[in-house]
Amino acid sequence: MRICVFCSSSGRIDRGYVELAAEAGAELARRGHTLVSGGATVSCMGAVARAAREGGAHTVGVIPQALVEVEIADDDSTELVVTEDMRSRKGEMDRRSDAFLVLPGGLGTLEELFEVWTARVLGLHEKPIAILDPHGLYDPLRELMKHLLNEGFARPRIFDAIGWTTTVEEAFDHLERSPVRLQPTAEDYIEAEP
Repeated sequence: MRICVFCSSSGRIDRGYVELAAEAGAELARRGHTLVSGGATVSCMGAVARAAREGGAHTVGVIPQALVEVEIADDDSTELVVTEDMRSRKGEMDRRSDAFLVLPGGLGTLEELFEVWTARVLGLHEKPIAILDPHGLYDPLRELMKHLLNEGFARPRIFDAIGWTTTVEEAFDHLERSPVRLQPTAEDYIEAEP
């Protein structure tokens, strides 16, 4: 599988998050997958790519031109794709991927997560998605999603579209299982009458 990993490029995070990214990269390689990532050498993004390559994995880095110097482009990638902007970066990462693994991250990681999660809920793709969160960073997000569900802003399928995992092995096991077809209905696209 070609697995896209969304994660942090921040240098201000706890070292444990970087180690988690390296563990994920090593497991990806051990299982014989290809890595698609944000194409930077810094923080978690760099750690996952280096570990994947050290394990023999093919790595594809996708980075927008404006961030080549800021995030320090991963010139050691098997393939380094430089895009015009962030929108084309995400499109290229999506196009090249069969599954998505979300590690702890910030605003950019959340944006990437929400885009692929929404598309999966709407039936626009069937690629599996797993959040790997051993330390509970995304617990408030999960609670927010439950609140949106309770308030009628979401349907239960939002939880069917994603795997919430706490170990590297559990995350990859989820991604390797056949994706569940969500079968969106007209109700998913139409607002209920007040």
